[in-house]
Amino acid sequence: MNSECIFCKIANKEIKTDIIYEDDNVIAFNDLNPQAPVHFLVIPKKHYPSLNEIDSEEAFMKIFSAIPKITKKLGIKEYRTVINTGAQAGQTVFHIHVHVMAGREFTWPAG
Repeated sequence: MNSECIFCKIANKEIKTDIIYEDDNVIAFNDLNPQAPVHFLVIPKKHYPSLNEIDSEEAFMKIFSAIPKITKKLGIKEYRTVINTGAQAGQTVFHIHVHVMAGREFTWPAG
């Protein structure tokens, strides 16, 4: 845990948020600045500053195995997942998180 990290504080329930899923390894909550009708974040409870610092395939898989569980629960079949890695790529909170967005048509390229 990083005591300065807002996502660590959310994972530790120090900051209240709209939690939509939680297990032993990850937590998911609605994005405060949604870019689609459905937009939530999935984060590991363990602090990793970015995808570059993930220390095992297992940690990565714990994040991604939660996404189909959440989308199934919400009745979502089509969605976009995004991971921004580094400031130039748009990462603003340095705790790895996956954006899951749905509810509208998306275009490509993304940004």
